[in-house]
Amino acid sequence: MRPMERKRRPYSTGDTGLDARVHEMVDAMGLADSDLVFEIIASAIRLGRDEATRLDRKIVNSALKEMRYAYRVFAPYRDVRKVSMFGSARTRADEAEYETSREFAKRIVEHDWMVVTGAGPGIMEAANEGAGAARSFGVNIRLPFEAKANPSIADDPKLINFKYFFTRKLMFIKEGDAFVLLPGGFGTLDEGFELLTLVQTGKSDPHPIVLLDKPGGTYWEAWDTFIREHLLGRGLISSDDLNIYKRTDKVEEAVDELVTFYRNYHSIRFHGQTLILRVQRIPDGGSLAAMSRDFADILRDGEITPVEPLKEEIRDDDALTLKRLAVGFDRMSYGRLRALIDRLNEF
Repeated sequence: MRPMERKRRPYSTGDTGLDARVHEMVDAMGLADSDLVFEIIASAIRLGRDEATRLDRKIVNSALKEMRYAYRVFAPYRDVRKVSMFGSARTRADEAEYETSREFAKRIVEHDWMVVTGAGPGIMEAANEGAGAARSFGVNIRLPFEAKANPSIADDPKLINFKYFFTRKLMFIKEGDAFVLLPGGFGTLDEGFELLTLVQTGKSDPHPIVLLDKPGGTYWEAWDTFIREHLLGRGLISSDDLNIYKRTDKVEEAVDELVTFYRNYHSIRFHGQTLILRVQRIPDGGSLAAMSRDFADILRDGEITPVEPLKEEIRDDDALTLKRLAVGFDRMSYGRLRALIDRLNEF
């Protein structure tokens, strides 16, 4: 445990006799992660006893059912890289942004990626069309308008319909290994800012975020100018935060950004205050020493060192074939962490 961290009290229904009966039922079913299954059931029981309204319970019920179904749809493709794509539902098929979305999706699936879209028309339809149904997911939101799934994904079993934006957004973010945003309206900007916030604060693992425009387009250029003038210029973000995203109007650069990000780097896992970086290849000793010096500003322990898998990783069978580096990361600058990952990808 980290210093001053207290052991979590066992979760309960609030009734020890009922706890025992629920535990017995769950254990008898032989379910995976039975401790978590117990807590889900206990939460439902406690919600039934709380002074919650029927609407409160309906929201929890619908959200849990949507999440369970979505997890089941994505499960067979867990080991396949996926890019979540965002953009306007109102983009016409004869507009340059439509072709840019279609071409990017077509190109990225050639690298064995899959594409996740909101399943609607416009930019989303272009992406599903470019990727093809076999390499596409659709996470559709039920609305009184702009809600019909596009023809490229409408009859595919990888289409998921959501009632709530928050459960839909969770699937976009949880299942995405990278994110590409094309010009869009309020929804696109909302999703973009949430992605940036999650990565900036460390609530999401590092991922490539690409702001892709049509050739010569100025949509993201104007957005970037606002960010630099009004956020960076007023000290509301740091210059390192600009590392979190890449702006381009070239499909090839967008594809390269995604593929290169995972050239050596694979994933991270925290162990207390230590960050474990999983990679394909460990740099030599001299290179590690140089990296430790260059990134000393975010290292609490002063150096980056190779380590063996943690016992928790072994327990979870978590990417055990990969090599590992331990980093005493200060958890303050995830923009600098992105720069460190970029350095690792040079090896």
